[in-house]
Amino acid sequence: MKSRFALLPVLIGTVMFVDAGPGVGATPPATQCAPAANYAAATTPVAFWSTEARCAIVPPTAGPENFGNKFPGDAAVYMGIVHAAIYDATVAVYGGYRPYGNVAVRPRAGASPDAAIAAAAHDTLLGLQPALGLTAPQQAILDGDYAAYIAAMQDSQAKDDGVAVGKQVAAGIVALRANDGREQNPTLADLNPPAADPGVWRPNPASTPGSPAPPVLGLRLPEMRPLALKSASQFRPGQPNALTSKGYAEDLQQVETLGRADSIVRTADQTTQALFWTDHDLRQWNDGMLRLAASRRLSELQTARMLAMAHVAGGDAMVACFDAKFHYWFWRPYQALAQLDPTWQPLRPTPNFPEYPSAHACHSGALTRALRAFFHTDKVTLTLDSRVTHTARTYARLSDVVKDVNQARVLAGFHFWSSDLTGAKLGRKVGSYVAGHLFQPIG
Repeated sequence: MKSRFALLPVLIGTVMFVDAGPGVGATPPATQCAPAANYAAATTPVAFWSTEARCAIVPPTAGPENFGNKFPGDAAVYMGIVHAAIYDATVAVYGGYRPYGNVAVRPRAGASPDAAIAAAAHDTLLGLQPALGLTAPQQAILDGDYAAYIAAMQDSQAKDDGVAVGKQVAAGIVALRANDGREQNPTLADLNPPAADPGVWRPNPASTPGSPAPPVLGLRLPEMRPLALKSASQFRPGQPNALTSKGYAEDLQQVETLGRADSIVRTADQTTQALFWTDHDLRQWNDGMLRLAASRRLSELQTARMLAMAHVAGGDAMVACFDAKFHYWFWRPYQALAQLDPTWQPLRPTPNFPEYPSAHACHSGALTRALRAFFHTDKVTLTLDSRVTHTARTYARLSDVVKDVNQARVLAGFHFWSSDLTGAKLGRKVGSYVAGHLFQPIG
C-alpha cells in the first residue's frame, strides 16, 4: 500500500531525537508541586505559576510532580482559564494590553507583579473547585506552594498591593466562568446517542470479562461555555467521509496497515513517533512553551500573553472538537476493522470517545496557530518532550508539529487520516479567532 504520508520523509528530517527528562530546558533547581518529585521549576513568576497550574490540573501519570486529575480535553479548558487570570494580573500591573476579563483592576503604583501573578493563579485554581477535583491533600500541596512563595517575598506595601490585585483578578475570572458547564455530570444517554449502526461509535468495552467498562471521557465538553468562541459549534466541520466513499476506504486501509499493534510496515521511528504523542499533551505543550519563552527571552508580560493566547485557543479547540465528536458519533478504526479482521488491535488502547475529528489535531492546530499569530511567523523552533518515550522532538516550524501529530494518531491506530486533517483545520480556525479577538494591545 502506498502511504498518504507524503510529507513524512521531509518531516522526519526536521525533527531531532534526544534524551529528555523533566529538566529539559535547563531550569534552576527550585522545587514546586509534589515536593517528592524534585521537579526543576522556572524562577520567573509567570513560568512558576504556569507550571503550578499545570501540576494541579494534569494527573500524576504524566509525571510525579503533577497532582491533578483532568484528561487532556477538560485540562485544556482549565489551563485556559488559569492562564487568562495570570495574563490579566500581569496586564493589571504592567498595562499595554486589553485584559481578558471584564473587571477593571486599578492597582496602586508599585504593586508587585510577582505577588499579583501568584495570587491570581492560586485563587483562580481554588475558585475552580470543586469541579477542579482536588482532594484535601492535593489542595494542601497547592496551598503550601502558594504560602511558601508568598512568605519568601519581603513584606512590603508592594507585596500586599500585588496580592490584592491578584485576588481581584481571580474573583473576576471565577465569576466570569460561573455556571459554564464544568460542574455538570452528563451521562452518555444525555447526549442522545444514535442507534447502533455501521459507522456509529460505541463506548470501549471492559478490558476483561467481569471488569467494569472504562469511563467515557469528554461528556461535559459539548455543553461547556467556550472561553472565546461565540458557541461550541461556531466552526463545526462537515460530516466525516461516508462509509461508501473512496476517501474512507483509503483511510481504513492506511490505518489498518500502519496502526495495528503488530504492524510489519510501521518503522521503529514511526512507532516512537506514535508513542511520543500518547503522553498528556497539556504537560508536553506547557513545558515546551515555557522553554520557548526562555529561549526567546520574552518579558513577563509577553510570556503571560503568549501562554494565555495559546491555552485559551487550546481550550476552545477542545470544546469545539468534542462538540463535533458527539454530534457525528463516528466510530474508531478498531470498531470499523473488527468487521474485517477480528484480530486487529491498535498500537495502544483507543481513547474512549468518538473518533471525528481528532482531538490531538484540534488542540495542536489551535496552539500552533495562536503561537504563529504571537510570533508573526510559522518559523519558530520548538522542542517538546515525552515522558512515554523519554525523547524530545525539535521542530523547525510550528506547522511541522501538527504534521507530526496527525501522522502519529494514524500510526497509533487511533484515527483516520481525514479526521486528523479536519481536526487540525478546526484548531487553526479557533486559534486564528482567539488571536484576532483577544489579548490585543491598547490603542
